[in-house]
Amino acid sequence: MDSHRLGPRLLASWQRSRRYGLSPEEMQPVFTGSVDTASLFYECGHEVLRGLRDTLANEAVSMMIADSDGLVLCRVCDDASISRSLDRVHLAPGFSFAERDVGTNGLGLALTDRAPSLVRADEHYYTGLRGYTCAAAPVLDPRTGGLVGSVNLTTWSDSSSKLLLALAQAAAGNTAALMLARGTGRRVPPAPRGEVFRVYADRYHQHDHAHQALSPGWTDAVAAARTASARGRIVAVIGEPGAGKTALVSTARRQTGARERLLSARTPAPGDVAAWLALWAPELGKDSTCVLVSGVDRLPAWAATELARLFDEARRVAGEGSGRLPPFAVTARRYSAIPDVLRPLVDTVVEVPALRFRPDDILPLARHFARWHRGPTVTFTPAAARALTSYDWPENVGQLRRAVREAASRTDVIDTRHLPAEVFTGSSGHLPRLQLLERDEIVRCLTEPGTTVAQAAAKMGMGRATVYRKMARYGIRVPGRRRGAGS
Repeated sequence: MDSHRLGPRLLASWQRSRRYGLSPEEMQPVFTGSVDTASLFYECGHEVLRGLRDTLANEAVSMMIADSDGLVLCRVCDDASISRSLDRVHLAPGFSFAERDVGTNGLGLALTDRAPSLVRADEHYYTGLRGYTCAAAPVLDPRTGGLVGSVNLTTWSDSSSKLLLALAQAAAGNTAALMLARGTGRRVPPAPRGEVFRVYADRYHQHDHAHQALSPGWTDAVAAARTASARGRIVAVIGEPGAGKTALVSTARRQTGARERLLSARTPAPGDVAAWLALWAPELGKDSTCVLVSGVDRLPAWAATELARLFDEARRVAGEGSGRLPPFAVTARRYSAIPDVLRPLVDTVVEVPALRFRPDDILPLARHFARWHRGPTVTFTPAAARALTSYDWPENVGQLRRAVREAASRTDVIDTRHLPAEVFTGSSGHLPRLQLLERDEIVRCLTEPGTTVAQAAAKMGMGRATVYRKMARYGIRVPGRRRGAGS
């Protein structure tokens, strides 16, 4: 196919395929030999495909799920001829169909661009796939919003239905919904739709911890970012979600003495990326503005390529003028997840330690968030302080901020009963909704002032031994509530 006839996304994918050194005439299959069938994604995706099989019983359609790396996990198909044909091109469990391994294809493009993708016939990069049409849609973790895999439907290129992509999208949505139903049962965090960016002027750095006496783990990371920024280097800040990557950039930039605003461009939903780029890109390259692109590991491949082009253009303009590089930083979960086209821009990598590795930071940050939300009158009882510092905070500073905000909304003196139930529990796995309600009720009763375990058990209509068993099951740890205490 003449590449000039391809649409923008497909053309960009073909160009990446060439850069990977792939040949349109020959495919080198990547085979792992085993797949992970124990994940929640596999369990739910496989079940959705089995249900879809009934809808497509008389159609020559092969249904697959693949993980976030493009590894095919399972294939469901009742048509023997298309199954044998797909075996010959290695579109089968255990093989990778990532764009980097196979070139342009529906499954790989959906993962790369994090968007529903339809690749027909000779739109495939590899000639051996041009007898098929592939429709795929990404599956996002309903709790974190992270990419977990994709659903792919493949049929003959001369018999493809216009509904193929809609079916793939529906299957992906049903998989995510089933994962939510069988997961923790917690509320799904809202996706950052509608918030294209925030501009933090100096007085609005509400998550800036510059004035907090924090641990060496934090201050050393800030110092590394500050030194790199002062030398005009491009910094990539990596770390777990919620660890404080944006706050670290903000603090480091302020400590350099630069009089600028920080424009934090947070990656939006895939369908909003084009408008997102167009809205803030004119700010890139202005000396008075430091652009921070958060979550570049979530960018579609085409958007990462466009961002690299925009930065190169801004750098060229700067070279013709002052010669200074435009103030710029990025964040990601890990360096290896930064898109290939953006990695050459990065001069310095700084890691933000997770909050569980910085226990001395918990109370200073909690007091900071309480003051920000309600003012300096909010205090913590010793029991609440012990509960906060004993918890691992798997969602890091963001989770601590939410917990303190919720508690400070209820009182000026935060005690254990004002804290969310999750603070008193260990890792209890994926709990159904009813068990979550039971766990939270036990915590609520145990954290009432002066309540013993025996009194809490009576209030809930349980035996004391039953309460202890359930405390062990849910990993409930309430300060002062040990076996035998207050019995």
